[in-house]
Amino acid sequence: MKLTIGFLVAVFALSATAVEGRFHPNNLFIKMKEGKTLVKSPLIKSSTQIFGNLYLVKTSDAVALQNSLKNSSSVAYTEKDFFAGREAMPKLEPMDPVSLKMKGLFERQFSNFNDPQAGQLWAFNGVNGMDVDGAYRALPSRTVNEVIVAVVDTGVDHNHEDLRDIMWENRGEIRGDGKDNDGNGYIDDIHGINTLVRDAEGRATMNTMAGHWHGTHVSGTIAATQNNAIGIAGVASNVKIMAIRTVPDTSDELNSDIVESYKYAAMNGAKIINCSFGKAPMEGDNVVRDVINELGKKYGVLVVASAGNDSWGPFSWHNNDNDPKIPAALDSANLITIASTTVSGGLSSFSNIGAKTVDIASPGSDIYSTINGNKYAMASGTSMASPNLSGVAAMVLGYYPNLKGEKLKDVLMASAVKVPAFEGKMVSGGRVNLKLALEKAKATRR
Repeated sequence: MKLTIGFLVAVFALSATAVEGRFHPNNLFIKMKEGKTLVKSPLIKSSTQIFGNLYLVKTSDAVALQNSLKNSSSVAYTEKDFFAGREAMPKLEPMDPVSLKMKGLFERQFSNFNDPQAGQLWAFNGVNGMDVDGAYRALPSRTVNEVIVAVVDTGVDHNHEDLRDIMWENRGEIRGDGKDNDGNGYIDDIHGINTLVRDAEGRATMNTMAGHWHGTHVSGTIAATQNNAIGIAGVASNVKIMAIRTVPDTSDELNSDIVESYKYAAMNGAKIINCSFGKAPMEGDNVVRDVINELGKKYGVLVVASAGNDSWGPFSWHNNDNDPKIPAALDSANLITIASTTVSGGLSSFSNIGAKTVDIASPGSDIYSTINGNKYAMASGTSMASPNLSGVAAMVLGYYPNLKGEKLKDVLMASAVKVPAFEGKMVSGGRVNLKLALEKAKATRR
């Protein structure tokens, strides 16, 4: 997995051609055609229904099983269970005062937040940021609904001083009793699940505490507790963070774990799923696409994905239209893919683009947020841009709960601040703006 600061992205090839990467030898996804039941084979040891006619089967030999089903008239497709690839994790950026001053990252004053380090959040300004401060001065005069945002990442430090009060809690579970009290298939899943560690029966376990800082940083950007006179403020005031630990500390996430994470999040109430990871396409990636589409149709979920950090702008922009990243480039109406911007309002030099496959931009360079152990630090990447948009999306959804999935995406896109230099580099040609998105949502409701 190729990793840049703040972003987890797997690259197995330099072209758009799917390649044969590492896969789990005993897993195979099988999608049956409409009206057909799962095929029978001595190679299938057990099966789990994901949705409808889509199954994950355990097999003694994934390749042999796949080959045996190539000519089956009842099978829509098969797909191996790919890993993303191992790689060292990124490092945080040093807080060098001279460098920060040169970038224009001086302390700002935001009237709506008493958090002592909120002045570091340049994304809150209305010039080249998302006008979070302006939006809070003009919020609708009613109580905002709570929105659960699932952070599918390296886990979250849910004891962090700025995060412990905004963590989602599964009220159907009794903490630590070793039972699946709510009958959702998971034991003691208080804050979410950990697909990296499984029990004797193969179920994901409950320890979602962060190993790496990445998931904690993402979570703080979305929803760090506002106005608690501690640390920073998250973009959203109405979010509960569902922690799903699916990306290992050395990366290398598995497709079946990603799919399970998405499904768990949606079935347990998450309406926004933040995905700051990706990989090169393999075998079409039909499974991930079909699951995202099903979540949108059945649960109204919006999946927020990072575009990737493979560019060397302004000299060479990595175009996802030609060399796609997954899930960022998947064709789904309820998936929104995010490029990254700098404090000056331009595209971050590392950010991938795509006139067809990258939807919108948000601040992703020099983003200050929470990290493990009650600490704070700065990082850059489309990983940091995605949670900024997730926070905006959660606020809009909280005030206008009818705007689910595709409709929410439409509002975010239609309210983007147009940037001439972005034309031809992304679908919206602009940067997300919380104040304008709330205004657009209000007009859309009429």
